[in-house]
Amino acid sequence: MTGRTSAALPNSMARSTPPAGSGDDDVTRLLQRIEAGDEGAAARLYPLVYDHLHRLAQHAFGGRGAGHTLQPTVLVHDAYLKLIGHAGNLNDQAHFFVVAAKAMRQLLADHARAQRAEKRGGEWRRVTLQDVTPDSGSHELDLVALDEALTQLAALSERQARIAELRFLAGLEVDEVAQALGVSSRTVVADWRTARAFLRARLDESS
Repeated sequence: MTGRTSAALPNSMARSTPPAGSGDDDVTRLLQRIEAGDEGAAARLYPLVYDHLHRLAQHAFGGRGAGHTLQPTVLVHDAYLKLIGHAGNLNDQAHFFVVAAKAMRQLLADHARAQRAEKRGGEWRRVTLQDVTPDSGSHELDLVALDEALTQLAALSERQARIAELRFLAGLEVDEVAQALGVSSRTVVADWRTARAFLRARLDESS
């Protein structure tokens, strides 16, 4: 992926502030309407989820979007289109944002792979993962290595991989992750500790 997707969002999706009174029920209902074939539901859903998606995108970029060819707003656009294409598999608002974090990770990794191929081994998109390597301060690694490590982790524990994505890619707090995944905060803390150790080991191997 080297730029915007060919599909464009309708003009009615340009609004970035959710309307008053929007909430979980509205998002869940609109996901159901999209699955039922309501062509206008996607346009009505976008303003409800835009701010949250943009927060996920900004965190995934580590606050460094200005110098990169793939911008957070483009990432939101592309991730939304990808999600809406599979609306039937999304149960509710919490599930929507769990899947959104995964979609953004995949899009960023694809973009990093494309940049790496174009530059034949030159510099590519990097992120700071202080939560994975807290003892290294500004330790950086490429998104391709991260994506591969998360894929390996998901093969062992899908839940731990989702927790890892939501914790340091989406920037969610423990309680937020617990709510999104429908597990206890204690489970999130334990799984995150295990996931972090696994990712640190795999990323050290690839560095």
